[in-house]
Amino acid sequence: MMLFGLTPLLLLIVIVALLSGMYMAWNIGANDVANSMSTAVGAKAITLRQAVVIASVLNFLGAVFLGSHVTETIKTGIVDTTLIGESRYIMLGFMAAILAAALFVTMATWKELPVSTTHSVIGGITGFGLIAGGLDVIVWKKLGEVAASWVLSPVAGAVIAFLVFRLIVHTVFAAGEPVKAAKKFGPFFIGLTFFIISYSLFSKTALGDMLFPSTGQILTASFVIFVAATALGFLVVGNLTSGTGYDAVEFLFRRLQILTSCYVALSHGANDVANAIAPLSVVLNEALKDTTLAGVDITTYLLALGGVGIAAGILTWGYKVIRTLGSRITDLTNTRGFSVDFGTATTVLAASKLGLPISTSHTVVGAVIGVGLARGLEAIDLAVIKKIFYSWAFTLPATIVMSILIYRGFLFIF
Repeated sequence: MMLFGLTPLLLLIVIVALLSGMYMAWNIGANDVANSMSTAVGAKAITLRQAVVIASVLNFLGAVFLGSHVTETIKTGIVDTTLIGESRYIMLGFMAAILAAALFVTMATWKELPVSTTHSVIGGITGFGLIAGGLDVIVWKKLGEVAASWVLSPVAGAVIAFLVFRLIVHTVFAAGEPVKAAKKFGPFFIGLTFFIISYSLFSKTALGDMLFPSTGQILTASFVIFVAATALGFLVVGNLTSGTGYDAVEFLFRRLQILTSCYVALSHGANDVANAIAPLSVVLNEALKDTTLAGVDITTYLLALGGVGIAAGILTWGYKVIRTLGSRITDLTNTRGFSVDFGTATTVLAASKLGLPISTSHTVVGAVIGVGLARGLEAIDLAVIKKIFYSWAFTLPATIVMSILIYRGFLFIF
């Protein structure tokens, strides 16, 4: 008996692929949620419980409504599937890649270490490609870009976060009257925050394509939002009366930090859902191409599946990595947390426009280190940094080996 034209074997492959994709999405939520909410929790802008609830909702909305369609980099940019040939090998290979990445991220989350789910998936795809087609099927140029991003993304995040925090210190904290200085310069930080958020939401997204088809229109709209937010900021900051001195300044940036953390959560759901959905879509497209479901657009359903998985990961294990980034690398205040979020958002935005495959996790860690270094090397827990760097270096080789072993197992089973 066949369902939708699927043989029992293909039906089994589809079921295993769907479960694997859901498991990977769960891992993305469990590990990568710290990218958006760790600084807000560490700086006590929101509680841990509030963080996981807010992040789960925003990640789901980002995945479903702003989610990038399955990315070509993950689908075809790492392995040239045309050189592999047989559909069965491609399906089993991408299933092995998903499972290898998911298992590695699970172990990292258990140890409360922030790793890159993007690099984990790329390592898994590379592993199956090597065993299925040899060295010729690997797109080495793209792998080189990924390796370069290990250095570029944390350094860029650190530099921008460092400069933003030093700018806040110079313009506000070093002033004779910090509250007066915050009222003067705070609105411009508010405007810049809204500019980054609006440009990110409109550029290369389904929402942006619908509203503003050209880059010039996106820049114009974002600038108008910047002006409006700055003007509104003067009205809001003018009534800043909570606390005195530095407490009042931190109160202002607490509100800004919640805003930037929510933005990172929304964009994380939109961008990183592809780490689970892209390999899954390859398997399903191969399995369904000769059935009655061939040609049916299943992207929205897959994005919803990924969004649910990410939200589930956040609600169950999301707290683990939040603790590492929020409090164990360096102590975070609201101004420091805002600087981290601003540095992360700006770096990821710039890299995505340049087509550079960077890791949000690596960028956040770099930004936290940058803010810590702004207070001196002694403000950084080097032991925690060392563990994180080891986990980064271990990501690709570990997922490559795990993918090869799982792929061999799949060939035996199927």
